[in-house]
This record gives sequence, C-alpha cells and structure tokens, in this order.
Amino acid sequence: MTQLAEFEYSGRQSLLPALARAAIIAGSYWLLSLSLTVATGSLAAVAGCIAACVLTGLPERENPFKRLRTAVILLAAALLATMGVIAASLITSSSAVATLFGPVAAFHLAEGVKWLCFSFALTGAVRVLALRSSAGGIVEVLLVATGFVIILSAHRNGMINRPFFLGDFALSRGLDPATILLALGCGAVLCLSALLLVEENRRRLPYHFALFGLLCLSLIGYVQTFGLPTPQMTDDLGLTGNSAQRRDNPFHDGENNTENKQAPVAIVVFRDDYEPDGGAYYFRESAYSQWNGYMLDFTSLPDMDRDLIAAPGAPARETVGSEGRRLVSATIGTLVPHRSPFGLDAPIAFENAPNPNNLRFKRTWDAHSLVPEFDLNEMLGRPAGNSDWPEAVRQEYLRLPDDARYGELAREIVGGLRPQYAADPFARAWAIKNYLDRNGIYSLANEHAYAEDPAASFLFGDLTGYCMHFAFASTYMLRSLGIPARVGIGYSVPAANRAGGSSLLIQAIHGHAWPEIYFEGYGWVIVDPAPQRTLVDMTTDPQNELQQLLGDMLRGEAAFEEFLQEQAGYTINWQFVLGALPALLAALVLAGYAVKIYRLWIPAAAGLAAQHRLSYRAAVDRLAAVGVRRRFGESREAFARRASATAPALETLTAWHLAHALGERPPSLSIEDWNATRRRVSGEISGNTGTGKKILAILNPFSWVRAK
Repeated sequence: MTQLAEFEYSGRQSLLPALARAAIIAGSYWLLSLSLTVATGSLAAVAGCIAACVLTGLPERENPFKRLRTAVILLAAALLATMGVIAASLITSSSAVATLFGPVAAFHLAEGVKWLCFSFALTGAVRVLALRSSAGGIVEVLLVATGFVIILSAHRNGMINRPFFLGDFALSRGLDPATILLALGCGAVLCLSALLLVEENRRRLPYHFALFGLLCLSLIGYVQTFGLPTPQMTDDLGLTGNSAQRRDNPFHDGENNTENKQAPVAIVVFRDDYEPDGGAYYFRESAYSQWNGYMLDFTSLPDMDRDLIAAPGAPARETVGSEGRRLVSATIGTLVPHRSPFGLDAPIAFENAPNPNNLRFKRTWDAHSLVPEFDLNEMLGRPAGNSDWPEAVRQEYLRLPDDARYGELAREIVGGLRPQYAADPFARAWAIKNYLDRNGIYSLANEHAYAEDPAASFLFGDLTGYCMHFAFASTYMLRSLGIPARVGIGYSVPAANRAGGSSLLIQAIHGHAWPEIYFEGYGWVIVDPAPQRTLVDMTTDPQNELQQLLGDMLRGEAAFEEFLQEQAGYTINWQFVLGALPALLAALVLAGYAVKIYRLWIPAAAGLAAQHRLSYRAAVDRLAAVGVRRRFGESREAFARRASATAPALETLTAWHLAHALGERPPSLSIEDWNATRRRVSGEISGNTGTGKKILAILNPFSWVRAK
C-alpha cells in the first residue's frame, strides 16, 4: 500500500473534533511562545497553528496535501520555517521597513512572520504524520505536552511563585499560586487526553471527558490527602539526605552539581530579632565528631555531643555555655525530609509546632537557640574543651587519622604566631583558618572522595575542594594540636538574604559543613574557613517574593490570607507617583551625596581599630569617582598596582588593609599614619587627574556605588 493510499480522509469529519484539536494545539503554541516572543508573535503562532489544522482537516477533494508525499511535505515545512526566520531577520535589519513602520512595529512584524511560518510549518508536518501513521499521533501529543512542560518547568524545585506571569496573576487575585498550577496541570491532562480521542466517534466524547474529569478530581483529592510533590533533597555538599540512614562517606565528589542549587528546603520565621556579626546565619543540624577508624562520623557514645537534640520534644542533655549568648526563638518549616531538626547556632530546645499547611511543609517546629553575641577576640586566652568532660570523651574529640602530616603542617602553620599567642587555642585555630583561606580553592569537581583519606588527599594535594574537605582538614589539624574540635553540618545562609523581613529562605545551595571548637563557658564556637578563590559560582538570585510567601504560609492561615489580600488590593496611584517624582529624585540625589560625604569623612572620626576598613574604603571611593575602579575578579593587590599610576600610595594603604583583615596587624601603625597615607592618596589622585574628571567626580553623587 503506497503512502497515497494511506492518506485517507473520511470526508465526514466532525467540526467539533477538528475545532477541539485546533484549540488544543494552538493553546500549546501560545504557552510555548509566552516566554520566547512578544504578544504579536504569540498571536501569529496561534493563527498559523489554526490555519494548518484547518487545511489538513479539509475533505479529500479540497485537501492541498493529498497528492504530496510525506517526505515532500516535511521538506516543504522545513523550508517554510527557514524562510520565516530569514524573512524576520531581513525585516529587522532593513532600515526601509524601520523608517516606514517604526522600529517597534518592525520588530513586531518580524516576530509575527517568524512565528506564523514556524507554527504553520510545524503543525502541518505533525498533522500529516498523525494522519498517515499511527506513530504520528504520539508526536502530536508530545508537541502539545512540550508547551505545558516548558511553561511549568519554572515551577520545579519548589519555586511556587514561578512562572512569574502565573504567580503574579494568582497573587493579584488573592489566590495561592499552587492552586493555579494545579488547575493548569489538570487542564494539561484533559487536553492531552482529548487530543487522543478527537479522532474517534464523537458520541463517546462526553463519556471520555467525564472519565478524565474524574481522574483530575482524584488527583486533587490525592494532593489534599498526601500533599504537593516537593523537590528531592539535593546532596550537593554531602550533607542531609532523603532518609534518616547514616552515610558511610559524607564526601560525594563527582556527584556534586549546582543544577538544583536554588531549590527551597526550609523557611525560617524569626520570633526574636537577630542578625549575626559574621554575615551568615548558621543552622546546626548534626555533627561529625567520633573517629570510626576511617573518618569522623556521627557519634554512638552517649557522653559525646550531648548538646545535639535528636527530635522535637526530646530533652536537652547538655546546654552550651551561655556566656556571651542570648536566647532567640524561631519557627522552622521544612519543604523536604531532614535527618534531624536544626536550629540557629546552638539549639537548646525544639518544640513541635502546628503545621499550618500540610500540603507544603513536611514538618514544623519551634527552635530555641543561644546565639553568639560575643566578639571572637574574646576567645583569646580561653581554654579549649569542657572541664566537666570525662577524660575518655575529651580524647574522643582529639582522635584523628594516623597520619603525621596533619600535625606537622599544623605546627608549621602556627609556628609563625607571636610568642604570646603561640600556645593559645583560638590563635592557633585562626592561623589554620587563614592558611586555608589563602591557599584553598573552592570547587565541586574533585576526586578526593575515592582516596583512603579524602581530607588528606585534599590538604596535602591540590587544596581544591568544597566545604566538607575544608571542615575535615581543619578539624584534623586542630585535633593534632590538642584542641577539641568537630565538624558541624547544617546550613549557612547569608544574612543579606533576609532583606529586612522576619522570614529567611533556606535553599539547597546553603547546605554547609564547618569546623567548630569547644571553649569553656562559651560552648561550641564556629571557626569557618572561607577560601578566597573559587572555581564555581555558588550565588543565587534573590527570592524575596518566595521567601515572603512561604513565611506567611508558615505563620498561619490568617497571615497568608492577609498577604494575599494585600497583593490583590495593591494598586499604583500613577498621578501621585508622577507628582512626587521630582521630589523623590532630589531626595535620592541628596541621599547619594550624604552617603558619599559620610564615607569620605568617617575615617577622620573613627578609631584605630576601624581604620584598615574605613581608610581603604575612602581611598577606593576617591579612585572610583575619577573612573579608576577594581575590575571583576581582580585582587586588591593587582588593583593597587594598576592604580599606582594615579595613586602610588594606594599600594601601601592596601598592604596595611590586607594585613589587618588577615589578623596580622602591624603594631607600629597609628591613626596619624592612616590619616597621612589617606591624605597622600587623595593628593596624588588630585594631582594626577584632569580637571574634567575632577569636576565629574564632584557632580556624581553615586560614584561610591561602583567602588569595591
């Protein structure tokens, strides 16, 4: 049987199935084009799709495709799509078209032509395949499914406020975005099902749609009973997993990736105000403390890690030292399973909290923690360890691999300390941290996990690894010096992510491990290495809207409803905005000048301890004002060398700044030295800069914004 014989039309196709098919495919094109083109392109895609469906659905005697072979039709479709792209390119590059219609209209015209040709060609080819072969129907279904998948893909990994056009639509009408997405998913099921059924007897269509409607209702019932699907816990850093089972090896080199780094894993609502001095919120979940003959592991000894709490409601066996700490409470809701509850820095109690949204949160609890308010310099002179520990427990916190290199390197590192600090536990710990900061390289692409001792492979090899390598290596070196230490695991979230609100979103990328030391009276203190060089981008885009949305969900139905009402009732008084715009701009300029003057003036009024930061910042501000700025990825030393043509004294100021920042403060420097060097930098900039640039530097109120 030839292809011509296979191409049979009944001549009696019902108008209803044909229109249903055209509407379903056109809807998928509309969804597919939303994020790829303007409204004109989307409308053209719908029009091209409907035209192709109508032409391929004509009776046999009127059908233009009847006498053409399948290969010819597919080739013609490819040529038409190519011609559409070429025509769009010619339209946008033509000055005559832009002059005649205007550049905006020319762009819309080009998008319309491109999407009209593309959708007509693709739909025609797919419809011919569906009519001439049984496998062609599968291609048609996949085409429609693609539109829904692409539009819903932004919602994956727990981003319930995406895609933004759906999230904004829902919130502006007082709806939960999950409701809209669930409805869209049900619509996708109905559309795909209908697409498979429209070729058959139309009398059975009502029964088929009723059946699939019941399936959608059962899906909604399932979600109401068992909750919405949530992203799996990403083990990018070898931390918390999907089960409560212990891991034999926390190092998972080669399996790490940043694909799901933005996936939300928990939301924290603070009940007390707290902002950490170190710039990051640390949430401890557990710790690796006991040597198992291969590496550090979770302890099985009842007298170790008595500060860790296994579950909400479980009694605290030991409270960390309260000196220099205060109580902070927060409510935590997890979006993925966790091995253990976690809380800020040093949790002392977990209490089960009512779950306001069982569809969203896996578990909720109130965490009460003692957070540090002490300066790390207060640790100088403090003994390490707990005098109440039995000797056997203290020895457990000192066990490490049978590798003399740990002790040799640790002693070499602390050998450069001043005599008065040579035996001080905190000074030794800080020296080890500085060594790893300066020499370590952060990377997820490593193969240390396959070594007999991954930490040794990292430390005595290329010093390239991620937080687990830094934490284990640091802990082993600390233990080799007789300092009780362990590896804390949990999350580290930049304080800036809180954005001034009471909610804090924890994402997969925030999974972290760090070394911590026990100091008498203070408890476990985090001394976390921060490598200055990195081979992987671990930053994420701000998720303020999602953070607020989940925070209001966790607070309870009343707060969430209030949030939705605020979103629904929000309108902009454009007349007021336009009237106030000049005043707002003037206030903004004045604020810019105020900040600029303050940053240049404050070093003269500050004390000696802050000069390394404020004097350097003032010098960099002056350079930025005349157009000399540090480039992305450029070190401070390299920038000082490059800027020496304008301000030679910046190299001296930079050397002092870095020495102080790294804890190696030159004892002979005074405030007069800082002021004199800063004034010299200012004079050099003035003498080596043209008049025009100096005038622009004075006129620009925001020159300090680009200083770094």
